[in-house]
Amino acid sequence: MHSVGKSWLLLAGFVVFYVIYLLFGALVFSSIERPVEEQLRHDMERLKEEFLNQSCVNAASLELFLNKVLAANKYGVSVLRNSSGRSNWDLASSMFFANTLVTTVGYGHPTPLSDAGKAFSIVYALMGVPFTMLVLTACVQRVMHPLVLAPVSLLQRSGLKPRPATIVHFLLLLIVVVLCFFVAPAAVFSVVEVSWTFLDGIYFCFISLCTIGLGDFVPAARPGQPYRVLYQVAVMVYLFLGLMMMYLLLRTFHKMADLHGLTTLLQLPRCEDSVLDDDMEPIVGNDPTPPRLKDKEASKPLDLGSQPSYNSINKG
Repeated sequence: MHSVGKSWLLLAGFVVFYVIYLLFGALVFSSIERPVEEQLRHDMERLKEEFLNQSCVNAASLELFLNKVLAANKYGVSVLRNSSGRSNWDLASSMFFANTLVTTVGYGHPTPLSDAGKAFSIVYALMGVPFTMLVLTACVQRVMHPLVLAPVSLLQRSGLKPRPATIVHFLLLLIVVVLCFFVAPAAVFSVVEVSWTFLDGIYFCFISLCTIGLGDFVPAARPGQPYRVLYQVAVMVYLFLGLMMMYLLLRTFHKMADLHGLTTLLQLPRCEDSVLDDDMEPIVGNDPTPPRLKDKEASKPLDLGSQPSYNSINKG
């Protein structure tokens, strides 16, 4: 099999294993946290009944009741009747939590209730965060040529000089990312989430794709959300693709800054030549035994300028 085909196959295997890792985390989190959540719901119902049965409510009992209600609400358990039907730790919700954990978005709603869940979160994130970064890096390397190197070469062939070509390409890429991963999703969120405005959707997209994850806006948290499982899966796919495009945008800007001398001016580290030359090579699946060259070809020096990367673009 061709080395490029092998690399695509291995990348697909990485993505599949990433999904399996999320499912594994979802099963463990659900099995650990759901019984604890059910017990907390039962305790809150009993506390509510005891409070309502009191003939005379004093300030101390009211304060105690409110403290317990607020503590339970922190873990996603509410005393309201319309919020008590669905679990925060079913399979889909647990997978959504696992996804926000390994992508470092971390909305904080819900959070593990038990000590076992907290301990598993540490171990799960310890392995999941680097693996997620590896998968994202591999995906970005795969889309560098069709989305960065090829368009820049096309702009140069159309008559633009190298530096203006990189600026035009970066601005076009920025517009596409803003439209496809901020404006369009924000419009969808403002329709699906009844209480969200368009600005709330833009705010949520920015907070999520910058991995800030304040948690003041969480999708699929509304009681009675239609198609909740499908909605959560769609948000997980959006987060993965959005983070990948943000990483691609940052790498493109870094390379453009190298070409224009901004990194040298600001005394920032440059993209290493080896990293730049490897943009056409996937992070997985490189063939360690390249085909043998003919004697005449092997005796010729390598032409570094023949590789279609940012290194081949003159700074002049």
